[in-house]
Amino acid sequence: MNNLKKALVAVIINFFLLISPVADAQNRLGFNLPEGKTKYTVPIELIDNLVVVKVILNNTLPLKFIVDTGIRTAILMEKTFTDLLNINYSRVIAIPGVGGKKLIDGYIATNVSLDINGLKGTGHALLVLEEDLLQLKNYLGHNIHGILGYELFSRFIVEINYQNKTMTFYEPEAFAKKKISKNKKYYAMPITIEDTKPYCMARVVFYDGNEVEVKLMLDTGASHALMLHEESSDKINIPDKKIRSHLGRGLGGDIYGEIARVQMLDLDKFQFNHVIAIYPDKQFYDQDFRKIYRNGTLGGGIFYRFKIIFNFMDGHVYMKKNKKYKDPFNYNMSGITVKAQGLYLDTFEIVDVRANSSAHKADIKVGDKIIRINNHPTHSLELAEINGVFNSRQNRTIRLELSRDGQIIRRKFKLAQII
Repeated sequence: MNNLKKALVAVIINFFLLISPVADAQNRLGFNLPEGKTKYTVPIELIDNLVVVKVILNNTLPLKFIVDTGIRTAILMEKTFTDLLNINYSRVIAIPGVGGKKLIDGYIATNVSLDINGLKGTGHALLVLEEDLLQLKNYLGHNIHGILGYELFSRFIVEINYQNKTMTFYEPEAFAKKKISKNKKYYAMPITIEDTKPYCMARVVFYDGNEVEVKLMLDTGASHALMLHEESSDKINIPDKKIRSHLGRGLGGDIYGEIARVQMLDLDKFQFNHVIAIYPDKQFYDQDFRKIYRNGTLGGGIFYRFKIIFNFMDGHVYMKKNKKYKDPFNYNMSGITVKAQGLYLDTFEIVDVRANSSAHKADIKVGDKIIRINNHPTHSLELAEINGVFNSRQNRTIRLELSRDGQIIRRKFKLAQII
């Protein structure tokens, strides 16, 4: 699994969406395929197991949005963009953080157009944040400007092909359901749609022999494989073999919790062994956990192993294995969390060093900037490549050239899989 610094970004934001914007009554909210098409395919980018599409805002501004089954309404991360287009706002809402205190203003823009490579949407509502407190671009290493969700899945049957990096939208009446259901390579997993979000049932087996049936939200906007809420069931306990770690970032700041493995995650036809599970501290549970009972979420760390078709209309997800199905579940073996900075996101600063990790023992500190990694200058790399090195293989030697307080220092350590 990729660096979990980003894992909860799209999940946690639900906590703050206490008011759901509604489209202008004079305009129809929704996307439409190009004329004469009953299915339409667009390219996607994959960034830390997250699906990213190019979006043209109001026929003018090219942006990038994460596609997220866990979000009700489209979100734009920075008001700068809508101000640039002179978009009017119908109202302002105060978005609270933990404890109910105001963190930031959110602006409701209506009658907005969104174009995804020819898939056109008009009359949309958009929640616009005053500023990008989530810092998606910094923690993903790419310019990410917003999130799209239920607007797509309520209108179409949506296929995400993680291997080919495409997303296909089907008109419901044109979707060959019978053909898919007869294809033995696909498994039809039943889901329920509650408050616009998909849920499934699964079974988790722990190493002590305990097992529990769990209700999980399917969240393409989370990069982790499995998240569990310890408080949701007395059968969910964090294993003794665990590590305390920095899990992600919400509007209120950094998110912490525990990381551990479970012996098996059972999705009926598909069983995954030694899965990395994250357990956020209870104060970071999102609002939907309290509104709709669930035990956790299933994320991109599972989905990228499949071609997956979301059919919200008839309550099924169709899943077909791809070449990544048997990938091992790994967690950051360096103990380092890195943030991309600068205009071109090519300056890499260490923002967290896990206690007792290999990096911590090698005297690597928060605030250090990575100049070279294994003799490669980092200005020619992307954040995903750096994280890929840190998650590559057990006992690999990592050599870093760092800038610290104006001095160049060198450090060396070995990657260690500690859970």
